[in-house]
Order: sequence, then C-alpha cells, then structure tokens
Amino acid sequence: MARLMSFVFLWTFVVSAVSPLDCQQDRSEIDSQRTAWVAEVLNATQALKVGMRRSDLAKLFTTEGGLSTTSQRTYVYRQCHYIKIDVKFAASRRDEELPTDRIVEISRPYLDWVVMD
Repeated sequence: MARLMSFVFLWTFVVSAVSPLDCQQDRSEIDSQRTAWVAEVLNATQALKVGMRRSDLAKLFTTEGGLSTTSQRTYVYRQCHYIKIDVKFAASRRDEELPTDRIVEISRPYLDWVVMD
C-alpha cells in the first residue's frame, strides 16, 4: 500500500510539474503568432505611401463611421477594426470621394474603439 501511495504521489508531482511547461510553450507559440500578425499589419500599413490612390488604400482598409470629409477620413484595417489610420486626400471633388483621389498624408496606425453611425 505504501508503494502505491508513493507512486500516486510521484505521478501527481510529475504531471503537475510538466503541465505548466506545456502551457507555457502553448502560450509562447500563441504569442509568437500574434506578434507575427501585428508585424504583418505594420508592414501593410507602411506599404501605403503618399501619392497612392484611395483605391489602393481600400484593398487593406475600409472606411469607419463618424465625421469625415472628402479630403479627410479615418480608415480601419479590414481584419481588425480596432486598428486605424487617419488619411488626408487631395480630393478631386468636394461632394464625392473618388477612387482616384491621391493620398497626401497618412497617420501612424493606432488602436481605438469602433465608431458606428
């Protein structure tokens, strides 16, 4: 009986010692994937340049609700609407946003809550 109790105690100790390591490795893997995704978002954002068109921006970002004009608007990343950029355009028309409008200024990406109309 003493041997059985010793075995149960040893087995419990081994299982409890190994399990946190497995969890840490899983967390580390998840953290690496998240970090890689954020790097991907930053690279995509940095690929946008002054002089590009509104249609180029629309491939990765979509418009957000809230106040805007044809020459200035906040955009949200299509894969996560908490990631935003503010963009200024040389608008061709005052009453309509055109796909050919040129970008004149792009903010750094930032995080913020979703705005809905």
